[in-house]
Amino acid sequence: MVQVEVTVDSGETFDRALARFKKLCGKAGVVTEIKKRSFYEKPSEKRRRIELKRQRKVKPRTTEYRPRYDNNNR
Repeated sequence: MVQVEVTVDSGETFDRALARFKKLCGKAGVVTEIKKRSFYEKPSEKRRRIELKRQRKVKPRTTEYRPRYDNNNR
């Protein structure tokens, strides 16, 4: 597990320090790790999730322009 530490400066409000803590937790991936560990995931489901994520990343993006409507049918 990742350890996140925030030092509070003198004169800094609690709300500001809490906001910095939340931001650091988000960057460190603490929230996603907690969500991932909150329930059991079968190994086959985990492999499937990772494979789908990889396929989405590799999926080629089309750059050709296709209008939604044909200009002749207006």
